[in-house]
Amino acid sequence: MLNLSQYSLIAGLMLVVLAVICYITALMLGRSALPAPVMSNAGASAEGGGVATAVVPPPPVTSVGRGSVALYGTYFSRLSWVFLTACLVLRTISVGHGPFTNQYEFAVSFAWGMIAAYVYFEHRYHVRTIALLVLPIAAGMLLYALSVGATANPLVPALQNNLLLTIHVAVAIVAYGAFSVSFAAAVLYLTQPEEGRPGWPKPALLDEMGYRAVIIGFPLLTMTVVLGAVWAEIAWGSYWSWDPKETASLLTWLVYGAYLHARVARGWVGRRAAWLLIAGFASVLLTFFGNLFFGGLHSYAK
Repeated sequence: MLNLSQYSLIAGLMLVVLAVICYITALMLGRSALPAPVMSNAGASAEGGGVATAVVPPPPVTSVGRGSVALYGTYFSRLSWVFLTACLVLRTISVGHGPFTNQYEFAVSFAWGMIAAYVYFEHRYHVRTIALLVLPIAAGMLLYALSVGATANPLVPALQNNLLLTIHVAVAIVAYGAFSVSFAAAVLYLTQPEEGRPGWPKPALLDEMGYRAVIIGFPLLTMTVVLGAVWAEIAWGSYWSWDPKETASLLTWLVYGAYLHARVARGWVGRRAAWLLIAGFASVLLTFFGNLFFGGLHSYAK
């Protein structure tokens, strides 16, 4: 089972890479399909006999080619999610508990959450450009998982609560996936002028996508923090110990809470809101990788 899980992970990674290649190709085809205006003779001037020129709009360009390539990217990304789902299911069957106990399992689950969130938002908003940021991060997570190894170790006593282990981490993974979409939307918003770029999602749409992603992720993150406190009391006898990972999770919750407050109560949209979304995702990554740099009660997950 563990070998099959590993093969599913490799297949998922290859499909993510293929999807990224398709999306980059579609973007390049879109740029190359923007012809320059054509200058044509409009006739001689009445006095000097010179030739006047006028700008003639270019002929319409078909988008069938780049649309087909982008569609393949959609198929590859969805198929990669299927293979990663198989990877996690097979790992669960093999180890007998939710695949959320070490950095290998965290990384695969994080990538699964990011791809799931991308697939949902791509289907809802028909925006594929965010894949250029979400999928490379997911691929990086999968490569990181392969680098740390897939060894399954016995559960430490603190993790021997299968229900809370599964719910607490699974909810966090979905929240992190949604936040990755909000991060991608924010970066794309900041890297184009206010009027937008040809072939890119409009800034107003990206701003809306970032907000909707946080609307999904923030309640789930709140549930993650609450469930973590309940589990901490059961495992360690205290709801809150200011453990580095607990503190990083609280910081992430505060950043996204500040974003929602600034947007709803203060009317923050556009660039200021986008910078908050980038800060929030940086805090997510700090929370995820904190086990590698800080000690504390969560150091078992190294």
